[in-house]
Amino acid sequence: MNRPLALDRIRVVLSRTTHPGNIGAAARAMKTMGLRELWLVAPESFPDEVATARASGAADLLDAARVVGTLEEALADTVFSAALTARRRELSLPRLQARDAALELVRRTQDGAVALVFGNETSGLTNEEAALCSLPVTIPTDAGFSSLNLGAAVQVLAYELRMAALGDAAAPADPQPEPATHADFEGFMAHLERAVTASGFHDPANPKRLLPRMRRLFNRVRLEREEVALLRGMLTTFETPRRRG
Repeated sequence: MNRPLALDRIRVVLSRTTHPGNIGAAARAMKTMGLRELWLVAPESFPDEVATARASGAADLLDAARVVGTLEEALADTVFSAALTARRRELSLPRLQARDAALELVRRTQDGAVALVFGNETSGLTNEEAALCSLPVTIPTDAGFSSLNLGAAVQVLAYELRMAALGDAAAPADPQPEPATHADFEGFMAHLERAVTASGFHDPANPKRLLPRMRRLFNRVRLEREEVALLRGMLTTFETPRRRG
C-alpha cells in the first residue's frame, strides 16, 4: 500500500524524554505507520545506544531526528499542533479523542506542517507546554487502568494518523488563506500582552486569567496570517499616541 503524502507533513515531537529506550520505541512505532519526522526537545540522553537498539530497524529516523532546546522551536513553523494529555487542564479547549484528533491533524496538513506532541514519561506535558499547542488530545483508555508508556502512546496515535491519511481521498480543496504559523501566533500573543499591559487593562501583578483566556479564544478561532497582521497593525495603532490637531 502506498504511503500517504499527508504523513510527510506530520512531525512527532517528544518533549524532555528521560529514557533513551522510549525514543527508540517511538521511532519504531512511527516507521511502521509511515511517519518520518521525529523532533526531540531537550532529551536527557541522545544519541544513545539504547535508543538505537529499541528502534529495531528504525535507526534512520533517529539519525534524521531534529534535536532542539524548547518546544517553541519545534513548533515554530507549524500551522497546527496537538498535545497528548491524560488529564483535563484549566482553560484548555475541549479534548478530542485520538481518532478525531488524527482526522483533524491530517486535514490541517493541507495548510502546512503539523505536530503531535508527547510529554515527559513521568509527568507528561507541563501546563505551559500544553498551552502552546492548538488542541488537547486524549487516548480513551479504560478508567480502571489508564497507564500507557510513551512508545505505546505513539503507536496508537501513529496508527490513527495512518488510517486517517489513507481515508483522506477527497478532491483537492480550493485554495485557502494562509494559516498563521505557531511563530506568527506567539508573536501576536506577545504583542497583545505588551499592549494590554501598557494600556492598564492587564495588571501583571494581578494577572488573574486574562492572558490564558485570550490564548484559548484565539486558538479556537484558528487565525490566518493576514488576520494576525491585521490584529497586530491594530495593536500598533493603539500603542501610537495620537497627534493633537
